[in-house]
Amino acid sequence: MSVPALSKHVSSRTGLHSSFQRLEPKVWSPLLAEFADGNFYQTWAYGAVSWGRNNLLHLVIRNGQQSRAIAQVRTIRLGRFWGVAYVRWGPCVQRRGEAWDAVAFREALATLAAEFVQRRRWVLRVIPNVFWEDPAAGEAAHVFQDLHFNAVGVKAVYRTARVDLTPPLEVVRKRLDGKWRNQLNAAQRNALQVVEGDATDLFDRFIQLYDSMMERKRFETTVDVRQFARMQEQLLPTEKMRIALATRGDELHAGVVVTGVGETGIYLLGATGEAGLKSKASYLLQWRMIEFLKAQGCHFYDLGGINPEGNPGVYHFKSGMGGQEVRQLGRYELAASEARRRLLHWAESLQRLLRRWRKR
Repeated sequence: MSVPALSKHVSSRTGLHSSFQRLEPKVWSPLLAEFADGNFYQTWAYGAVSWGRNNLLHLVIRNGQQSRAIAQVRTIRLGRFWGVAYVRWGPCVQRRGEAWDAVAFREALATLAAEFVQRRRWVLRVIPNVFWEDPAAGEAAHVFQDLHFNAVGVKAVYRTARVDLTPPLEVVRKRLDGKWRNQLNAAQRNALQVVEGDATDLFDRFIQLYDSMMERKRFETTVDVRQFARMQEQLLPTEKMRIALATRGDELHAGVVVTGVGETGIYLLGATGEAGLKSKASYLLQWRMIEFLKAQGCHFYDLGGINPEGNPGVYHFKSGMGGQEVRQLGRYELAASEARRRLLHWAESLQRLLRRWRKR
């Protein structure tokens, strides 16, 4: 169900109808499923677990009865008179089977700006689900510039590799690096059993392996694997994450968790045990996820980020999967005044320093 629209607007320029509402998952999820650029970070479950359901708003822009653009917005109130509105990997504007819609993209950003910057006097932050290597990149960047958004955090943009899943599987396999393909062949000869699904018990087993790996490697991470398990409980059946585990007998060798929301699957979590390092189980699981995502109708497989300098080992593994390295457009901000935007940045820097001090 949904509550009555908090605000409605009809664009005099395009005739598109826009509304902000707090939508329940049974309403939001079918809308998200209409878009090829829909993604895990725009699911209701991700927003509710990460940010709290009461901090979510949903923008829907329609042409008649058809939705042309949607965006799930995180709202953070800072005191009585201002706050931050945050859109991660949105707005979604490419309906399935159609081209990326520049008019809908502009309308969505303009509507977000009108509501949060002009009316509320908040800071608006948007990370679009667009990469510089996409055909839409130039037009999307132009729209941000035309609407006076500021590009920030350029050095910290999301970098990843995307595997093209549109060719036949035999072609996808031929595009694997020769050494990677050899490791996959070896893994397939190692008598590993693979169990896949979205059940809670599979996620529980994955968490056990993940915890063991983190204890072995002893490095810090901001990833909360149990938070993903809570999301899994709230995702609708069509949005559930896919878990795959590789075992031999009773021993768990490796596990992966991916999402297939929209037409680009994303590698979210991975874990490998000591035995899995020898059996090359991760190669087998990644190939099984390629098979699964392709069968789901995904066109691409986003390998979940790359960092050649900070994590060269994982980069080497992912670079052998035949994907194209891509960079997201990054984060854009718009504020009623530059002073307010700078004040927010200062407050966030102070908060980060306090968190580090508390850890020490």
